[in-house]
Amino acid sequence: MQEKEYYTIEDFIQVVKELRGENGCPWDRKQTHESLIPCLVEESGEVVEAIEHNDMQNLEEELGDVLLQVVMHARIAEERGDFSFSDVVNGVCRKMIRRHPHVFGDETFSTREEQLSSWRKIKELEKIEKKRKARELAENKE
Repeated sequence: MQEKEYYTIEDFIQVVKELRGENGCPWDRKQTHESLIPCLVEESGEVVEAIEHNDMQNLEEELGDVLLQVVMHARIAEERGDFSFSDVVNGVCRKMIRRHPHVFGDETFSTREEQLSSWRKIKELEKIEKKRKARELAENKE
C-alpha cells in the first residue's frame, strides 16, 4: 500500500490483511485469538488510562490500537471461515438499532428507567433467541 495523506477503514482492513498475508510480517502472521489476548487487555487499559488523564492525543492513538485488535481478530476469524469484519459491523449495527427503539423506531419512554427496562427486555429476548439458534444448530449437526 502506498503512503496516503488520509486513510479509510477500508485501507486499514487492507493493511491488516497484508500484514497477515503471505509476504506480511512474521509476527502478525503467527498471531491467534489466544496469543492476542494480552495485547487486547493492555491496549484497553491504555484507553482507560488516557481517559482518566483526559489525554485526548493519547486517547486517539490508543483507540487506534484497540481498533487494530478488533480488525486483527476479525481477520483471523475470516481466515478460518468464521466471520468477517463486515459481519462484526453488521452485528453491532443491528444490535444498536434493535436496542434503541426510541431512536430508530417509534417507541417513546417517559423516564430513563422505562428506557433501561426496555433495554433489559430486549437483551433478554436476544439471549433467548441465541440459545434457540444454538439448539437448532446442534440438532441439525446430529
